[in-house]
Amino acid sequence: MTDTQFTTDDIDGPHAGQPVATTGATIDDADTAMVLIHGRGATAESILELSQEFQHPEIAYLAPQASGNTWYPQPFLAPVETNQPSLSSALALLETILFALETVGIAPDRTFLLGFSQGACLTTEFVARNATRYGGVAGFSGGLIGPDGTPREYEGSLDGTPVYLGCSDRDPHIPVKRVHETREVLRELDGDVTEQIFEGMGHGVIPEEIDHVSEMIDGLMDSERR
Repeated sequence: MTDTQFTTDDIDGPHAGQPVATTGATIDDADTAMVLIHGRGATAESILELSQEFQHPEIAYLAPQASGNTWYPQPFLAPVETNQPSLSSALALLETILFALETVGIAPDRTFLLGFSQGACLTTEFVARNATRYGGVAGFSGGLIGPDGTPREYEGSLDGTPVYLGCSDRDPHIPVKRVHETREVLRELDGDVTEQIFEGMGHGVIPEEIDHVSEMIDGLMDSERR
């Protein structure tokens, strides 16, 4: 379903007016939210299916839909300007969602962000540019956006946010050295980063990654009860 409480008409660029698919609890009833960000060519509904793995129906799960099923047109390693205005529009869409959650009482430290592939690149870039304490961050097969040598002059602090990065050692789209760079940048921003590189995995998501994120979510939900 689409949550009509999320208005994305006010952002600039191609992702303006895009719907946000939801499942789980409503944002009015939930204390915790998870934002799931799909990959290139995929849909909000497809990544929202991951919510079934986490066994927490009391969480509000939200998945924005990219215009044309693509967050930005060029590879994530291309010069940043070649992915504009789509990239800025996608980042603004995530900011709009986080702001809407906060206005109903779900703060960033109760919000978990997860992305796969192009969505993982967008997720890690967003949290680096908007460093604060989040409920958790997971990037499946992705990393920070921009070519080698891109300045990583981010400000703020993740303040101990649990971060998970999972990828293959031979992913055809994601160089493992970019995952390592992302790990180090997010650690410098005070993230509590766990990186797992899987031998011969290919480009996808495997049970070990799901299990790790499930434990992160369990920990977030347990911290609410204490």
